[in-house]
Amino acid sequence: MKATLEPVPDTPDLEPKVKLTVQVEEVELEPAIAAAWKEIAKEVKIPGFRPGKAPRALMEKQIGSGYARAEALNRAIPEFYGEAIIENDVDVIAQPELDITDGEESGDVTFTAVVGVRPSINIAGYGSLRVEVPSPEVATEDIDAQIDRIRSQYGELEAVERAAASDDFVTIDISGTQDGEEVDGLTADDYLYRVGSGMIASELDENLLGASAGDVVEFTAEHPDPEQDDVDFRVVVKEVKERVLPELTDEWVAEATEFETVEQLTDDVRSRLAEGAENRTRGAVRTGVVTELTQLVDEEIPESLVSAEMSSQLQNVIMRLQQQGIGLDDYLRVIGQDQDDFLSGLKESAADGVKADLALRAVVAAEQIVAPEDEVDHAIEHMIGDADISLDDAREQLRRGGQLSELRSDLAAQKAIDWLVAHAEVVDPDGNAIDERFLQPLEHDHDHDDHDHDHD
Repeated sequence: MKATLEPVPDTPDLEPKVKLTVQVEEVELEPAIAAAWKEIAKEVKIPGFRPGKAPRALMEKQIGSGYARAEALNRAIPEFYGEAIIENDVDVIAQPELDITDGEESGDVTFTAVVGVRPSINIAGYGSLRVEVPSPEVATEDIDAQIDRIRSQYGELEAVERAAASDDFVTIDISGTQDGEEVDGLTADDYLYRVGSGMIASELDENLLGASAGDVVEFTAEHPDPEQDDVDFRVVVKEVKERVLPELTDEWVAEATEFETVEQLTDDVRSRLAEGAENRTRGAVRTGVVTELTQLVDEEIPESLVSAEMSSQLQNVIMRLQQQGIGLDDYLRVIGQDQDDFLSGLKESAADGVKADLALRAVVAAEQIVAPEDEVDHAIEHMIGDADISLDDAREQLRRGGQLSELRSDLAAQKAIDWLVAHAEVVDPDGNAIDERFLQPLEHDHDHDDHDHDHD
């Protein structure tokens, strides 16, 4: 098989097409023809032969060779097309228009494939992006708040003679009714409820804030099940309690935690918060440069790419929900969003994803960024894991599936992000420059889920 590639003239820059001219020698088509005859033999009835056992030569004599060749071409040409796409590294984004130009009846076969390919765009100003990210510094109040959360696990509730505030606990008698009938699950006596938890209805929290022991509050709220009618609530406040935290001392720390002193506990909390803040900042830097880069895309993008990306995102959502035993309709009902709004948001996300992908490809091309083969091999080894397959075999499988080119593209995109980070001005919300250590390239995850490319 031989293939030549040429651009299709007079196609829009953002909807470019190419034409592949593929030549297939007759001997390469023979396996497909033989397979077609085997299928035909199962269907034709020739005296003296059981179904599937009639000789090919006899069938050719009786019914001619044209039908089998036509069947073989129908099956084989898409396969030859796929091989030509991979061999010529064509980044297709649509189904091809196939046309047999020679050899339909006999001899070598020539066919053409006109297909849309991913467009290239130009980005100006990508070398001087300004990105604002959260500060990686850990504030003293954050440390104190985390220690207070640990202390709250050991806190005790004590009654107070004042109005209820957020995070206080109240003992209540609650009665939920519909048309005067009590609603199962919404009626209880001596129920201990944390103000602000939102566990029953937001209106409950609103009415309990500022309420004191002896108060009675009445209101109407939506039923927790959106398919049910509204519920009338009557709540009697019987007692207000606050959580009293244990005193922060070395003795308490030694008794309640793995540490011996307040200083050791504080140092551990500070260290863990700092690690989390650093990871968030590093992630925010990379996300931020891609977001800012995407803002530079002022060209229209192909609707076909947006539709394909939207479809991919939708399938991912459905699969994740199915793994949790949830249907899409049920999920939308729980989050209170109708299908049109959900799909509109998904389309916007898909458009941003396509813009980001095209923009990163533009940086890769402009800066001549490539993924070294040793990094490609490392990524393949990461994908193999403990599977019983050699690196060479895995590489060949990826190549035949058209995924090796995708992998190289994804690795190059990650390097493009590294390049953008290195050339960007990265500041915290106060405008202070972020320390260089947060701008160093990450050890990339080679699963490359964020840059999937469809070869339709």
